[in-house]
Amino acid sequence: MVLLDVLLYIFVAVVSIQVFYFVFFFGKFAFLKHKKETPGNIPVSVVICAKNEAENLKKFLPSVINQDYPNFQIVLINDASYDDTFEVMEEFANKHNNIKLVNVVNNEAFWANKKYALTLGIKAAKHNHLLFTDADCKPLSKHWITEMSSCFNQTKSIVLGYGAYAKIKNSFLNKLIRFETFITAVQYFSFAKLGIPYMGVGRNLAYTKETFFNTNGFMDHMYIRSGDDDLFINQTATAQNTDICFTPDSFTESIPKKTYKDWKIQKRRHITTANHYKAKHKVLLAVFYVSQVLFWALATILLIPLFKWQLVLALILFRNLVQVLVFNKASKKLNENDLIFYLPLLELFLIGFQLSIFIKNLISKPKHWK
Repeated sequence: MVLLDVLLYIFVAVVSIQVFYFVFFFGKFAFLKHKKETPGNIPVSVVICAKNEAENLKKFLPSVINQDYPNFQIVLINDASYDDTFEVMEEFANKHNNIKLVNVVNNEAFWANKKYALTLGIKAAKHNHLLFTDADCKPLSKHWITEMSSCFNQTKSIVLGYGAYAKIKNSFLNKLIRFETFITAVQYFSFAKLGIPYMGVGRNLAYTKETFFNTNGFMDHMYIRSGDDDLFINQTATAQNTDICFTPDSFTESIPKKTYKDWKIQKRRHITTANHYKAKHKVLLAVFYVSQVLFWALATILLIPLFKWQLVLALILFRNLVQVLVFNKASKKLNENDLIFYLPLLELFLIGFQLSIFIKNLISKPKHWK
């Protein structure tokens, strides 16, 4: 009984930590009222790096070309593709005079490194304000550039956006992928509003050339295959220079993975970069994840022998109710409302999935960005 008493005290502490994160961290974004920014119509270069993306460019590039914005350039970077990617880019460039092509061949020093290709593309961009997305992404409105660029001002040189994944009916994997994307967005939006921005996603991200070169671009982490988005933001973003954009017209949408194996490979690559975050970010993120694991583990351990089950059940319901209230508000902002009904199930699956990736990455490291 003494052991169970100790576990109960730990459980109370864990529930307190979880509720604190939901209310004081994630609530910062969930209950935030969006302030409408005035469009500045500043010149913008949209940067898209593609490796073997011929078909996706045909499908999604028109949604960028057809943006309702007075002055923008599109920089298309062919990162040493071995399909028809560059030929497709040339076809678009021949029809639209605002497209700039950058054809990257493999460099021995930076073999298969997306950051090298992106650096060349950024150098080629003629405008100071840069907006990034991927070849398999599409803006969800013709006002994407307008919305994202409106957040730039004299002090804000970095803008974090939301890159959603397309919905697939009757697919639990799709819900899990979208849930992980939603949770990640709530975290990086919330941290940014608290003045401790730590990451963004390359599917929908903006910053200035000046900011990029003033911080030596990707040089501090060029040797790490992934992290052209989150590691750059982690080293560069501050409370003063970073803003977030979450209007529906600012969203992009990408093609989600269709199998657990493909998604696991993708997430393994993404998660390796977290080891290189600043110490304060790693601590804050680790405390939340560990408290998640302990919450469900201790709840199970205490409920099996029905040890003070009324109190334990009350704590479980209280924590989950706070979580639902906060995430429901956030999901409405990001148009992910359908996920809330499956919240406990998705959370448990995601915890297990992330734990398996962590163990796998201890054994071997992913090598390439594509």
